[in-house]
Amino acid sequence: MVPFLAVLKLSGDSAYLREVRAGRTTLCNPAAKGTTLRTELRKKAATLPSPVGKSDLAAPALHTILESLDDSKAENIISIDIQGKSSLGDYMVIASGRSNRHVAAVADHLLKALKDGGFGTAKVEGLPGADWVLIDAGDVIVHVFRPEVREFYNLEKMWMTPDLEDETVH
Repeated sequence: MVPFLAVLKLSGDSAYLREVRAGRTTLCNPAAKGTTLRTELRKKAATLPSPVGKSDLAAPALHTILESLDDSKAENIISIDIQGKSSLGDYMVIASGRSNRHVAAVADHLLKALKDGGFGTAKVEGLPGADWVLIDAGDVIVHVFRPEVREFYNLEKMWMTPDLEDETVH
């Protein structure tokens, strides 16, 4: 199985997934593939928040994080651009591990990669239980779940649905 990363990019009144497989990047329209963004694309949200200026550290940190998760064999890696939607950070990365031990190993490997990459010591929550590990790397927030826990909380759905009042996609 070829590992791949999917990056959600919201642009104007449409959304696209960028898939990275074996070093090759392709853009695809999720509506055409029948993914969960179909409803949001059909609604064509009238206003999206204006993007906030990107931090100089966000892109390199995001690259380091995605590379570390891929090296650790994390599954279903998704990066969501949350600039202008939340003051939490610029990007949210969500990934799955196969078991508690795998989730803990993925988180440990990521923390070491961030420190070795010069991004400092990230704040970590949930490492002892390893059902859901939250890593706050400043401009990038990483969630590593066991598959059952990820399905239960469904963070992707929360950040991809439009606000009822503003019709903006979160």
